Amino acid sequence: MPAEVGTQHKTSLANKLMAMPPKYLLRVYIATDVAVKVTLNERPTSVDELIGILKDKVNPRLDFEFTLQYEDPDFGGELCCLVDVEDLPEKGTLRVVRSESDLSSCASSDTDILPHVPVSQRQKTWPDVFPVPTFSYEVEHVLQEGNSVFESSGKNLKLSRAQKHNILENMASLMYSFKPYPSDRDVGMAAEALINAHPCLKEPGSASGWYGWKISLKFKMGNYRTRLARSGCKEVSVNTGKRSRNNPEKAHPHSNIKKARRAEVNFLPNFPRGQNEDSLEEMRIEMKAEVDRADRNLQSIEKLMQTTFALRRQEIVQGDPLVKDFLERWPALQVQSQVCAEFHRITNVNLRNQFYSELDRHIPQLIELYRQKAARTGRVAGALRDILQYYETEDVHDINMKRTVALRALSVYLREEDTQFFKTWNTEESEEPDIGDTPIAIVTMVRERSASPVHFSPVSTAIVVEDEFIIRDIATFADAYVLLFGLVYVLHLDYPKKLLGTFTFIQKVVMGLDDGAPLKPALLALKNDLLTK
Repeated sequence: MPAEVGTQHKTSLANKLMAMPPKYLLRVYIATDVAVKVTLNERPTSVDELIGILKDKVNPRLDFEFTLQYEDPDFGGELCCLVDVEDLPEKGTLRVVRSESDLSSCASSDTDILPHVPVSQRQKTWPDVFPVPTFSYEVEHVLQEGNSVFESSGKNLKLSRAQKHNILENMASLMYSFKPYPSDRDVGMAAEALINAHPCLKEPGSASGWYGWKISLKFKMGNYRTRLARSGCKEVSVNTGKRSRNNPEKAHPHSNIKKARRAEVNFLPNFPRGQNEDSLEEMRIEMKAEVDRADRNLQSIEKLMQTTFALRRQEIVQGDPLVKDFLERWPALQVQSQVCAEFHRITNVNLRNQFYSELDRHIPQLIELYRQKAARTGRVAGALRDILQYYETEDVHDINMKRTVALRALSVYLREEDTQFFKTWNTEESEEPDIGDTPIAIVTMVRERSASPVHFSPVSTAIVVEDEFIIRDIATFADAYVLLFGLVYVLHLDYPKKLLGTFTFIQKVVMGLDDGAPLKPALLALKNDLLTK
């Protein structure tokens, strides 16, 4: 082939390739560690079309409502919500984010909203296995040599003061990224992980080999928090200024410490970068005006609520306002979807999905345990028989009915029955229920007179907090229960005194929010009965 003809052929081929639409090669994470490869011949016309394509290609794994995030090269590969399909890279990584409005696990008409963007603060809970960080180059080299010597001769490594300081500083920084106030068990876990990773650091005079490291890490965490408090970090600076020689009238340094007590991940975050109290207050006013409109823009409300999250947490944690006053300022928290979104911001746990998936898994064994106890004698057995009697007479046991029995009988099984918490309102007999002197309650609305302790087909269900209706027109009893649990976190409420064990069980066993405190014997026995069966 002549040179000129070959050149013309290459040019023509290049022009054809340039004229062809680009192929889109995508790696889509449908779970934390599960990714699929998807190839598209052309760019979809919209994000919704792309979601539809992914559902067709990956089905049945994507049988739920979700949105997409992509790794944005303009921000160093950080995840951003894919709102405009023009931002879709020709070759990139997408991540599926399950929507809080996913109706696969519950029925609610008030949750049709795009999921919230993950908060920019702490994203991880305390891990089951503590990951030892990487130290400075010098320390890593010394540890590598020390581990080799220890393996061959059993000789321990002696660190210099600077080297030990580097280890403790890096360990404290990583511990703080999970929890600002780690418990004694948490610190011991970190110290043990350090020794397991680097056996040459084991202490010859310690039975465990890491007790001295645990004490050192405790002191280092205290110093680390002090430095952060001086720099203005809100979740630790809120606890400064306690009693001292110059402030003898103030509280004791170890009293009334404001910190996460129920496994909250973002308990008291700082304001977003570039924002202050005045700018966030303007957004709050804009959000309130949007909620008051007849045609609410739920996406706009979600964005404003996400940005103002830190302002709300500071108000509710530091100010301890009345619920009525707080919700008057933040009316979006009376929308079911925003309760779920706020709970996720605080704990990084999907409220509905986690609650229902774990509850449904334990329902068969829970009902069996209820039946076993109901067969005995006593007040608790009689109360369980009354609940199960109405359940057994029903012809069809759908999932909502099973959830209602499991939740309604749980407190009875744990000997924590509270008539002030479970209220029934016969709408035919009175226009309004008696909710006076009611700190927290679930109100089931019915149209017939019945002495039944459980109602499977109520007109609706509502939540009462501090003598006020917070959320009305909830479809099922189980939906009301899960939303009430979310509101306890959102409004920074204490668990009902008479139902402390019930809510603790839901927190630790159902929701998996372990705060490090051991379970009481009755709760531990129930947990073991569920897991061993």
